[in-house]
Amino acid sequence: MNAHVQRLPVVVIYPHTRCNCRCTMCDIWKRDAAESIEPERFARYLDEFAGLGVEWIVFSGGEPLMHPQLDPLCSMAKARGLRVTILTTGLLLERHASWIVSGVDDVIVSLDGPPETHDRIRGVTGAFDALARGARALRERRPAYPISARCTVQKANCRLLGDTVSAAESVGLDAVSFLAADVSSDAFDHVPGGGTQLERRVALDASDIGALAAEVEALIWRGAAGAFVRESADKLRRIVRHFRATLGECEAVAPRCNAPWVSAVIETDGTVRPCFFHRPVGNIASECLSAVVNGPQAVAFRAGLDVASNDTCRKCVCSLYVEP
Repeated sequence: MNAHVQRLPVVVIYPHTRCNCRCTMCDIWKRDAAESIEPERFARYLDEFAGLGVEWIVFSGGEPLMHPQLDPLCSMAKARGLRVTILTTGLLLERHASWIVSGVDDVIVSLDGPPETHDRIRGVTGAFDALARGARALRERRPAYPISARCTVQKANCRLLGDTVSAAESVGLDAVSFLAADVSSDAFDHVPGGGTQLERRVALDASDIGALAAEVEALIWRGAAGAFVRESADKLRRIVRHFRATLGECEAVAPRCNAPWVSAVIETDGTVRPCFFHRPVGNIASECLSAVVNGPQAVAFRAGLDVASNDTCRKCVCSLYVEP
């Protein structure tokens, strides 16, 4: 692939630094400072996005809905004809439902299992009920509004995939997606080199993996894979293989992915990463996005990146592939 980016259809943005959950698999909530991308700076970003052919903005974080001006940011993006998605804990959906249904194309909520498990992993009492109220508030205003869930598979919920699907159905969501918990990178504010504590909290042992494999096969048998569950049977089984690889039971295999060539992750302070898991390649606080993604550091990174053999890619828990 060409080391230079010709087109960047997907941009993930962290508009706000803080989060309103205390999840076991993430350390973003431990941040002290609360910072946000102000509308003036976002307007400059949008000007730069136009030259790179950006089509889809995904607001992530942290919790995007904690941004005091996320509504106008979404409106600015929609005015440019961009697709806008919000990844959210769901705790603030009910409060913001009115403008979300008109200014955001779709919402993806974090769902960690049935109610008690979800609340325990989130570290927030009543988190599941708040998510359910938010989903209802969106649907009351727009019955066909697209709402799906994403579940991070870890020790506390690996035996509950079927129950997680049932929980998503009970809330009236359109679909649920599963991905393995990351225990090897410094993404999501994980402390570099601090993997032992993280692995103890969320990684699976051999007995957990057996239970997870049974849950996956049950979902496939009932026909949920590729239907209500977004992943195909093969992608669900890849989650099991990922955890087996962390225990040394099999080789880690990188997913099919071209994220560094077709997307960028922009953090609140302007730091730009080629994806969630690789190291930063620049900062758009001091130069434009095109200069960062096609700058010497980014070009050298892509030129030397072999996804199949790269250690970070082989341990990756997700993937993005956009057809050329």
